[in-house]
Amino acid sequence: METPFLALIILFIITPLIVIYLEGRFSILKKIGAVLICYGVGLIIGNMDILPEGAETYQNLLTEITIPLSLPLILFSVDVKAWIKMARSAFMAFLTGLVSVLIVIIAGYFIFYGSIENIWQVSGMLVGVYTGGTPNMAAMKTALDVSQELYIMTHTYDMTLGAIYLVFILSVGQKVFLWFLPAYKPLKIQNSTDQINTEEEFESYDGMLKKQTLLPLLVALGLSVTILGVSYAISLLVPKEYSTAVIILLITSFGIGLSFVPRIKAIKKTFQLGMYLILIFSLTVASMADISKLSDISFSLFYYVALAVYGSHIIHIILARIFKIDADTVIISTSALICSPPFVPVVAGALKNKEIILTGLVVGIAGYAIGNYLGVLIAYLLKAMPV
Repeated sequence: METPFLALIILFIITPLIVIYLEGRFSILKKIGAVLICYGVGLIIGNMDILPEGAETYQNLLTEITIPLSLPLILFSVDVKAWIKMARSAFMAFLTGLVSVLIVIIAGYFIFYGSIENIWQVSGMLVGVYTGGTPNMAAMKTALDVSQELYIMTHTYDMTLGAIYLVFILSVGQKVFLWFLPAYKPLKIQNSTDQINTEEEFESYDGMLKKQTLLPLLVALGLSVTILGVSYAISLLVPKEYSTAVIILLITSFGIGLSFVPRIKAIKKTFQLGMYLILIFSLTVASMADISKLSDISFSLFYYVALAVYGSHIIHIILARIFKIDADTVIISTSALICSPPFVPVVAGALKNKEIILTGLVVGIAGYAIGNYLGVLIAYLLKAMPV
């Protein structure tokens, strides 16, 4: 490998580490979020005309391997037992949240059909991101072979509208939801070693390089590599046009399956390692986007994403009122589905209700687990549907 390309790969690997470090030091950066920062840095790098000729080969390599490797690491923390133990209101909030997202995205597909290029891919990405956050959206990019520009613009709109949503939730959201939904009734939650990871487990990167944490993490990474290899081998048995989607679905299935193994589930910081790979992906894919081409995408895309974010909330509130789900549970569930589990403690703090952190984390991880299946399924169903 030539020196310029080796330096390029080192840049894409080291930069997210610097972002993680700075995010831990400065609260303003933590509020912006590491994913958004990496996208911004990537866009700057990619549009300054400083990358060596032929860099796209190595950029493609990084984008193609980071997501498949990150998904098992994220899913190793899944606790299926906790899903089963969820209270009725939490389960119903999760179920009605999924239904709300699917209704709006499918409706939006027909509303904006013809005005958005490859709208079936956009639909799959929106299902992914609003059931499992950025990791699932990135997985949908890989599974559905979405172009860099379409992915970047869709995700840019998602982050912009998502930021507005968070500001609303963290300020007056609870008061507004209480106009329509009953108040939360405190419940006694028994302490259990089977409960899923806490706020510390999801947000802190501290101690990852210590021997007692790093060595098991390397084992987990090795398992992810093995899962990718096995999934790729199995995908050779299906038609080439479906092979990538099959790989993602197999990786998801193996990741969930291995979460049942106590020794694997007990490995600390697998979620963070998976998110670090997501940051590498975010930086790299953004560096491949040509900003001058982004203007070619219709503003209908913005309206479609807005409909998915806010329209799903309206439907969710209606369904929650029918099933008598309390406001806090609905808020924490939608936050987990739309923003992913790391945002759960932040939202719970704004609601002044730490009791619902477990509910939010369970819902968010459940979304991680099924988001890839739903995204691929909905995308291909819509693609095959006559309009």
